[in-house]
Amino acid sequence: MTKRAIAGTVFCLVVALVAMGSAMASDRLLVAKRAVVRVGELAPNFQLRDLNGRQVALSDLRGKVVLLNFWATWCGPCRVEMPEMEKLYQAFSRKDFEILAVSTDTQGAAITRPFQQENRLTFPILHDADYRVGLTYGARALPMTFMVDRQGVVRHQIFGARDWGATEAHQLVQQLMKS
Repeated sequence: MTKRAIAGTVFCLVVALVAMGSAMASDRLLVAKRAVVRVGELAPNFQLRDLNGRQVALSDLRGKVVLLNFWATWCGPCRVEMPEMEKLYQAFSRKDFEILAVSTDTQGAAITRPFQQENRLTFPILHDADYRVGLTYGARALPMTFMVDRQGVVRHQIFGARDWGATEAHQLVQQLMKS
């Protein structure tokens, strides 16, 4: 290849990289400007499929306290908190409390089902492979949890993993059940 051809190729690559960088920067700005859920606001409704392919809608759980957790199997802190979430799930009646664990794994049930079985998780695991629900809620880091009261209002936004088996977690759920 001649020096001129190499220089032309390098120039084209630089132009392409600059264009990609500009496009990615504008994409990040669009994501940053999207409306996100805030504490005190009504939780946006959504419908996602569970491990059995059934549609689950947040609005179907109105009247219950809902722990809405965004997570992924590749996320270490997410994996650590899941068994404790199961303990919390078992401590309360389905009449009053529900957990929706929204997986962002692109592989869906193929990867979450083995994890669910290995950890004996009984709460619903939903799939948000394209991350549209996660973006709606502003879940930019995993795990991220939203506590939704019986009226469907977001009462707490929790960043990072928590010990859901702790007394404080039980008290939080009990407090929301009274509202």
